[in-house]
Amino acid sequence: MRFGRWLRRLRRGGPKTMTSLEAYRLWAEAYPPAPHNRLMEVEQAAMLRLMPSLKGKLVLDLASGTGRYGLVAWKHQARGALALDNSPDMLARNPLTRRVLASAERLPLRGASFDVVVCALALGHLPDLKDALHEIARVLKPGGAALISDLHPLMFCRGAQRTFTTAAGTFAVEHYNHLFSDYHSAACSAGLVLDAVAEPSLEERDNLPVVIVYRFVRPGSVI
Repeated sequence: MRFGRWLRRLRRGGPKTMTSLEAYRLWAEAYPPAPHNRLMEVEQAAMLRLMPSLKGKLVLDLASGTGRYGLVAWKHQARGALALDNSPDMLARNPLTRRVLASAERLPLRGASFDVVVCALALGHLPDLKDALHEIARVLKPGGAALISDLHPLMFCRGAQRTFTTAAGTFAVEHYNHLFSDYHSAACSAGLVLDAVAEPSLEERDNLPVVIVYRFVRPGSVI
């Protein structure tokens, strides 16, 4: 299996669109727990710039996949990291010892149990953000932070798709284009406060943002 570009222009007769579960079932075998293209490198750099200290903290790697941010948590001396994903194929290749198979929209976790929640490039697979943001707020401790990244809505307004390539061909992954206002509204409804935003670009190209990163906090004592 080889990786295609994550973003392709829409064209007549374009790639078949799969649900995220179908796509990650095919993709999991070759999906490394590290940035494997330029977009992901830019995304991770922005996430790390906004990340609070993880030392001694309990971290939820939500939509963890093969464990990219769980490994980041351990590298930064987190006290514990839990991987949660709805894809059994991705989770089976996750190196974290604590793993849970579940949806971001219904977390089988106690309330106020994590200092930091990290959710990378995943909520765009959901048609609605409200339930996932409410669950993130519920499991965060007061003063906790949620770092959420998504593909920038401008990319999709310009006709991009999220794609991957296997020996069987190139496929598109379902993606719902959530605007800044969608995240802000869902977060406010959940009781989260927007604390910071980053919109990094691939500077070697047209300098337009390709990713958006949000840092939300649950009101309470500062972590």
